[in-house]
Amino acid sequence: MLGESVLAQFTRFVVVGVSSNGVYVLLFVALASLGSFTANLAGVGASTVLANELHRRHTFHATGRVGWFQAQWEAGGLALIGLGLSTASLAAMHVLFPGAPAYSQVVVVIAVSGLFGAARFLALRGWVFRTPNFSGLEPARQ
Repeated sequence: MLGESVLAQFTRFVVVGVSSNGVYVLLFVALASLGSFTANLAGVGASTVLANELHRRHTFHATGRVGWFQAQWEAGGLALIGLGLSTASLAAMHVLFPGAPAYSQVVVVIAVSGLFGAARFLALRGWVFRTPNFSGLEPARQ
């Protein structure tokens, strides 16, 4: 889990994702009385900033290559896609299941986020936090 292999990075990515989703859930439930769209926006915003920094520091060990602002800007741009998908899933929930409880809305949003997560991992690894010699392939072992 400490190395720089794809598996080690993906494992750290999942740990950060679970942690930041925990922050999302807490904020969503705490702010649900303001409406699910407001709660979703606040939860996604806070958990994204946290996740981007944890990915920069721990998942990809990129503090020497990528600054805080660049990580937030580029990885945050990717998160906007996730926000769009989660908002669309909430809208679908409201249409298909009016009055659905907050916990079921959270489950749907986290499921959508999990599916989007794999694509986000590849984009973060290959673009935002790439190493200078990253080609997408592991180097040949001698």
